[in-house]
Amino acid sequence: MFFSPLNWLLGLFSLDIGIDLGTANTLVNVRGKGIVINEPSWVAIEKRTRRALAIGAEAKKLSGRTPANVIAIRPLRDGVISEFEYTQEMLNHFIEKAHEQSLVPMPRPRVVVGIPSGVTEVEKRAVYDAAMSAGAREAFLIEEPMAAAIGAGLPITESRGSMIVDIGGGTTEVAIFSMGGIVLSRSIRIAGDEMDEDIIGYMRAKYNLLIGERMAEKAKIEIGSAFPLPEETTLTMRGRSLITGLPEAVDISSIELREALSTSVQIIVDTIKDALEDTPPELIADLMETGICLAGGGAMLRGLAQRVSEEVNMRVWVAEDPLTCVARGAGRILEDYDNLRKLLVGLERGSTHHF
Repeated sequence: MFFSPLNWLLGLFSLDIGIDLGTANTLVNVRGKGIVINEPSWVAIEKRTRRALAIGAEAKKLSGRTPANVIAIRPLRDGVISEFEYTQEMLNHFIEKAHEQSLVPMPRPRVVVGIPSGVTEVEKRAVYDAAMSAGAREAFLIEEPMAAAIGAGLPITESRGSMIVDIGGGTTEVAIFSMGGIVLSRSIRIAGDEMDEDIIGYMRAKYNLLIGERMAEKAKIEIGSAFPLPEETTLTMRGRSLITGLPEAVDISSIELREALSTSVQIIVDTIKDALEDTPPELIADLMETGICLAGGGAMLRGLAQRVSEEVNMRVWVAEDPLTCVARGAGRILEDYDNLRKLLVGLERGSTHHF
């Protein structure tokens, strides 16, 4: 690549933005400022005109509480774009919001977006096109487990092996690294959303109580666990009785909630085991020293590290601020761009081929 004074000046004075485009939350990391936006990936739209009325936290507040002419949706499902137009609007909103925090007007930004490792070329292209349509000068993609590992501080460029399990809202990514590359990876569409659905199904089956996603998520956060707690607790679940059709409240224990979550948790544990079974013996020896790092919002489920550790006979630890690992990793790519650009994902006619 030859030197271009224009590109150099644009790079010097433009915003560089790392985005964790998550199923549950979108985080924006601006180079030199850190994470400036952390909002739910929700868009509220008017049914008739299909116009976006609210985005992010404001849209999530409307979920389940909208009038007949308004609907609140999540434009990403299982880590990929399901509603392209609204994903583009959401990205545009967050990029503009990041721009507003600058003291002086800036050129269009260079953007790095985290994507699940199991997505197809078509899904990669959709993310790239959405970022470009939202106003990016250049858009690059990085696999989420790679970004999460960088954000968690794992030595992925060294010859010794390291391993991360990134549990998001729509996908769980398991990856083993060595020499700056992914040696082995697994991606499943079982994560935080499926845990919420497990809780909804459990309450329906056992108590004939219909609860909403917000109630299920609240229960998961407050008393959910994957391993017996030192002190078990209870929570009041409110919803509608499927028998009487009237409002009803039921107290459930953290033991019951652990039972509700057991199916999804076991699938995640089995995926980790499956990855370890296919790992070369030399890397297994390294992993027994370095352990397994848990990242993503799902890593904050109580007792998950203990549960995985007991199942695989290895040290398992939760990354510092696991929810922001992917966004922080994308930000690190931009800070050390020349050395880390090889970790970005190329497209057939796309982003990383245009340096």
